[in-house]
Parts: sequence; structure tokens; C-alpha cells
Amino acid sequence: MAPNKSSKRFAKKELDFFKGLLLGLKDNLLHDIKNMSENPKTEDNDSHDISGHVQHMADVATDMYDREFNMGLASHDREILKKIDAALKRIEEGTYGICLGTGKPISLERLKALPYAEYCREYQEQLEKQK
Repeated sequence: MAPNKSSKRFAKKELDFFKGLLLGLKDNLLHDIKNMSENPKTEDNDSHDISGHVQHMADVATDMYDREFNMGLASHDREILKKIDAALKRIEEGTYGICLGTGKPISLERLKALPYAEYCREYQEQLEKQK
């Protein structure tokens, strides 16, 4: 069910609060992604240390694991960024806080914990059971 655009759920002060939360989360995620991408260990020549000596195989494997782990984190962060941008758009459209699946309000507690929540808890649980 599509959310009802005319159902404004929050006053401007509350929307400003959630917008601030979302923008703060977005800034933190962008900072984290930038730091991961600027990690000096991502250079092409990871098998050598700064002195030019060849690293031990275990050190090279650890560096590769760390790089892959960071890539996974960055990918997850990008997904959260998409959800944050969608939530900011819903604030602008007047549909923020309305479950995208049922059209019912998302609880205030859920939104405070997860300000980019798209679904109410009950509908989210149904989606997870279907997976």
C-alpha cells in the first residue's frame, strides 16, 4: 500500500529533529567511507613494507582480509546512505514516518533508533520471515 501523502505525521519541529539525525548519520557514513578509501594499505604494492623489504605471507594475507572487510563495510554504508537519502526525500514529500508496506505510522521509538526506517516493525518482521 502506498503511503498517504496527505497524512502529515509530524510537526515541523519534529521533522527538523529527524532531518538533523539523518544528516548527522549521513555525514558520519561519508566520513567513514572516505577514510576507508584513503587507507594507505590499499596501494598496489602491499607485499613490501615501507623499507622495501618483502612482508611475510601472513602479513600480506591479513592486509588482504582487512581490505576486503573494509570493502564490505563500505558497501553496507552505501546501502544505508541510500536509505537515508530516501528518508530525507520522504520528509520533503510529507510521507516520513509512514510504513511503505502498510501505510500505517512507524513508531516514534523505531524512528528514533533507526531514523531511515522504511517499514513499521511488524511489516519488517514479515519481510524477514519471507526471506
